[in-house]
Parts: sequence; C-alpha cells; structure tokens
Amino acid sequence: MWPYHPDLLGTPVPRYTSYPTAAEFAPLSPTQYAEALGGAHGAISLYVHIPFCEKICFYCGCNTGKSGKRQRLESYLDALSCEIDLVSSILPRDVSVRRIAFGGGSPNAISPTEFLTLVDRLIARFSIDDPTFSIELDPRTFSQEWAKAIGSVGIQRASLGVQTFATHCQEAIGRVQPESLIEHSTDLLRKYGVSSLNFDLMYGLPHQSQEDLSDSLQRTLAMGPDRIALFGYAHVPHLIARQRVIDGNALPGSEQRFAMAELGHALLTEQGYRSIGFDHFAKPDDPLALASAAGTLRRNFQGFTDDQSPVLIGLGSSAVSSFPQLLAQNEKNSGRYRMLAGQSRLTSAVGITRTEDDRHRGEMIESLLCRGSAEVRRVTTQEPLDALQPFLDLDLASIEDGLLAITPSGLPYARVIAALFDTYCPQSVRRFSSAV
Repeated sequence: MWPYHPDLLGTPVPRYTSYPTAAEFAPLSPTQYAEALGGAHGAISLYVHIPFCEKICFYCGCNTGKSGKRQRLESYLDALSCEIDLVSSILPRDVSVRRIAFGGGSPNAISPTEFLTLVDRLIARFSIDDPTFSIELDPRTFSQEWAKAIGSVGIQRASLGVQTFATHCQEAIGRVQPESLIEHSTDLLRKYGVSSLNFDLMYGLPHQSQEDLSDSLQRTLAMGPDRIALFGYAHVPHLIARQRVIDGNALPGSEQRFAMAELGHALLTEQGYRSIGFDHFAKPDDPLALASAAGTLRRNFQGFTDDQSPVLIGLGSSAVSSFPQLLAQNEKNSGRYRMLAGQSRLTSAVGITRTEDDRHRGEMIESLLCRGSAEVRRVTTQEPLDALQPFLDLDLASIEDGLLAITPSGLPYARVIAALFDTYCPQSVRRFSSAV
C-alpha cells in the first residue's frame, strides 16, 4: 500500500506538537509569561502535569519520577496549588476554562482523594464553564477507588498506556501488565462514564515482530477503544538516560518499522477506524473523528485534538503553555519548581516568542498533519519548494493552484514533508526521532 523510500525517511524530524518545537526553547522571563496570561481572553484550556509514576518504564521520554516518597509527592501538590492560585489571579475575568486535561507521568500516581482535592482547587480558583475533562492513566496502578473518583468528577475522556500485549516486549521495556488488567481497567472506565477511551500502543519495540504487533492490535480491537494511538518507539538514549537499559540491537530496523506502521494503518482502517493523521485512529462517531471529518482537527502538546482554544495553560513542572505569540515551559526540575511555586512566583523557565513567520509556518505544518494539505502561496523562499520536488516526482505529494496536498501513498511521509517548512529543523536534528 505504501511505497518505501528509505532515503526520504533518513533524517529525524519533530512530531510537531508545537511550532517552533521545544527544541528551540531558550531562557524566558517570567514577565513575558505574566503578560501573556494577562492578555488571554475567552475560552481557554488547562493542562495539569503530575510528574510521578509508581513504576518507571525504560522507554518513557516523559518528565517523570518514582512516586515512592510521600513527602515529595505531597510537597509537589502543595506547590501545584500555589501555582493554581497565582495563575488564576493573573487571568482576566472574562476568561473561562472549557477543557481540563490531566497528564504525566501518571495522574493516578497520586491518591483518588488527592486528585479530588486538586479538582476542587481548580474549580474554586478558575471560572470553569461546563468543562470537558480528560486524563491519562497507568493500568498497573488503576483501582475501583480511582474509577469512582473519575465518575464523580464527570471525566468522559481517558487514555490507557497499553503499549503492547506481547510479554517478551513488555519485559524488554519495563512495563509488564497482563491483558486481564487492561480488560478490568477498561470495564471500570466504561462503568463510571468514560465515553471516549484511548489505547496508547507502540511499534518498533525491542524484540517486537509483525506478528506481535498484529496480535496486540487484535486484542485491542476486541476491547473496542474509541481511539487508538499507534506510536513508533523513539530510541534516543543520548537524550533519555533510562533508555540505555534497552538493547538497541534488539530493535526492528527501519524497513521493519515501516512495515509495522503500514500493518497497523491497514488493519485499523479495515476495522472501521478513521485515520487521524499518520498514527492515530478513531471510531467515526468519536469527537476526534468528527473534528477530522469537519476539517477542524488541531494539534497541540497533547497531540491531535478537537480543542479549538488558541490558549492552553500548563500547570505543574515542565508543563507547556501555548499562546498565539508565546510558548512557555515551566521549570522541569521538580525541586526548583516546588521552590518557585511555594514562593508564589511564576515557574516559567524557557520558551520562545512566536514571530509572524513562525505563526504562518506553524499553521502550514498543522494543516499538513491534520488535514493533509496546506496553502503554500505565501512561502517566500524557494528552498522548501525545491526540497519538495522528490516527493512530487514520486507521487507522495502534489501542488495545484498553490495548494500542497499529501497523497494517500505519501501519508507516512507527512512529518518529513512538514519539516521542509521548518526553518529550525536542520539545527536540531539530534533532538528528534525517525519519521516512521
């Protein structure tokens, strides 16, 4: 189905959850972040980061640590409450929160009671208008008490970290979880009101074969999640120390990875899931699929989304806030984050001011990834259009009347094509993973 051109996939490229990407962030004054908060209006979204997991997986690139020491976890939640108080006090009165996402790490690394207290704090401090709640969960530490907490809050969207059902792959990545645990978590989430359930799966794992991936997909389909994210494992041990435990020689090669991605896409779309970009899938009646069909799909730091708000405020260590003119990331170091927030100081540490050119290029890249096409009439330099020629020659893309479109056979090359319009990408290539 997909033609394999390894020469066009050889350069690592970003996943483009923002533009510019986090690789371009530099020291940022808290004053810049405060001004952006003070200039926000209308509907906004919140992202709340819990940087803890009970068990740390070898593959994980998230900013997270073990939740073993209760005092450290409790002091983090105290600091998070201080940040909530400060940020909410700076926002103008006409701001209303329509979406709240909890991620990590694993939000269920804290207790259900602590989670409910955190939600109460958000509701008390922000003007919240009939919000859509979403949460990421680790099935290994999920419980009925947690499910009840999710039901009481009214969370409708949840994501389970499944990754693979193959035991030998689970052992190789440090995430052993039996199928029965996933089934039980799924049943609990359905029982307590989750109507849009996502499974995170991975290909390109150590010792993983096509048969392993096919089996995991079939087991996933039997449980009927509303969404499936099928990510290619990004092996970057030079950036993520915990990945050094994984034997690089056990990883599938580039051609094998490409075949796995093709297998996943073919199998899931044959079973009625709508393709969302390159590596996400959703049932036709899921909000993500509806947004894709309507042409309103967007991309932010949580990945593909139907969220239309131009402002996303990140709360917690390493959380990223996005404004039309500014991207700002909180202090990554949990200890320093706790110190700053505890002193009622904004914790933003790095970021980047988005120029008009950045915003235009960001819109093109987002449109290519979300809708498979973008207007390129405003491209003022010839270089990206020249670099596009091989993709045009191979029928992976087309241009007509200033509209660049990715063809069906060009879908796995979408990130590579998008990167042609990224003026920063060549300087940051070691920060990224392979395109497929």
